[in-house]
Amino acid sequence: MLKIKNIKVVLVFTLMLFFQFIQAQDEHGVHQRSEDYVAPTDPLVKEKLSKWENQKFGMLIHWGLYSVPGIMESWNLCSEDWIERDSTIAYNDYKRWYWNLDKIFNPVNFDPDSWADAAQAAGMKYMVFTTKHHDGFNMFDTQQTDFKITNGPFQNNPKANVAKYIFEAFRKKDFMIGAYFSKPDWHSQYFWWDKYATPNRNANYDIEKYSWRWNKFKEFSFNQISELMHDYGSIDILWLDGGWVRPKETVNDEVRAWGAPIPEASQDIDMPKIAAMAREAQPGIIFADRTVHGPYENYQTPERKIPEARLDNPWESCLPLGNNWGYVPNDPLKSPNQVIHNLIEVVAKGGNLLLGVGPKPDGTLPLEVVDKLKEIGSWLDENGEAIYNTHAIDNYQDGNIYFTENEKKLYAIAIFEKGKELPESISWSKNLPSENAKITLLQTGEMIDFKLKEDKLEIMLPKEIRLSENTPAIAFSIEN
Repeated sequence: MLKIKNIKVVLVFTLMLFFQFIQAQDEHGVHQRSEDYVAPTDPLVKEKLSKWENQKFGMLIHWGLYSVPGIMESWNLCSEDWIERDSTIAYNDYKRWYWNLDKIFNPVNFDPDSWADAAQAAGMKYMVFTTKHHDGFNMFDTQQTDFKITNGPFQNNPKANVAKYIFEAFRKKDFMIGAYFSKPDWHSQYFWWDKYATPNRNANYDIEKYSWRWNKFKEFSFNQISELMHDYGSIDILWLDGGWVRPKETVNDEVRAWGAPIPEASQDIDMPKIAAMAREAQPGIIFADRTVHGPYENYQTPERKIPEARLDNPWESCLPLGNNWGYVPNDPLKSPNQVIHNLIEVVAKGGNLLLGVGPKPDGTLPLEVVDKLKEIGSWLDENGEAIYNTHAIDNYQDGNIYFTENEKKLYAIAIFEKGKELPESISWSKNLPSENAKITLLQTGEMIDFKLKEDKLEIMLPKEIRLSENTPAIAFSIEN
């Protein structure tokens, strides 16, 4: 009996640590949303950004060394007090162990076409792939370092340059293509120099004193991004992560409130130079220089949360399907209903949803993930008209009813909790149609009768809909 109690205590403690970590991520402002927004002026960027805003649903793919042991992506390398790691291993020994995972990372079942199939089945329209996370391990064949997927046991595989084949697989299905790139690189001697300890996420040396070293890091970053821009086909989005690597003048009270350690010197990597090169190679490319308000944050990226109210600037909520971004065994996953509800809320508030998934170390997506994506796509197959190519309106919500709109129609989407019986009727008071309006139930295509009384619309739900085992949401189109 004592053993069972001890096990329970350990489980409760483990869960407490996990939720403290999730809370710590938010409190330390890893990727909060900046408040200011500078709209792009380049006509090609504006055109591509408008196209992106209409896509609504994308896939964020975290895959790298962290997938091998199935742990949180990169952050265990960081020596900040909110990070939890195995306390029996000395910090420097842990870093050596982690970086040596490149010797065993061998995704022999890598099949990017199956990833693209799963994303398409989910109803996704764009993708973002981690070409390099903060740990500095490159998932593309960079010529700037040997710390890359093409220099380990997978190097002789015909698809060893995995980023190239991932982009190609999604491009064949007409996805917009996004290249995630971490501005900080904890493996690079130009960012974390072995001469000194690495107390936090920032460069660990005096950038002003050793300006030549920081200039080498700027050159290193520029060359890597240039490779992505010139050697990997058409790229629509350059998704730059690690917002603490930023010009000093962009650090304001808002940034300080995030709780992340603020560097003494400007960690400026010369975005104007990078941007000019990238847009010459990829005209109209969208920059998502996350949290760094200014001309290179073409859309904002609140992480692990949905804004409380509608935002008028272009934005996307980044939410992981599980608790982690990358592959972690037995990671509890969100239900398809929850993802569908998140998507509806995000779109009604004017944003896109970027859903994070983590492939396994062998190069396959977990079957449970594939199944959940397919369920999400089944709902979108019938109701996607109310999601794609729509925009937000002022009165976007009335209780459990969310509204979207395009040039021709208004859409009302009622969300329901799983396991509860659907009501006989639904009603709302905002965005009321005319008495002669045509209201269509999207999932069946049938016209629905409605009543307008006392400033309220009421719709009786068809019996076959009410008796459905699991209906996450019901969407109606309204034509006045």
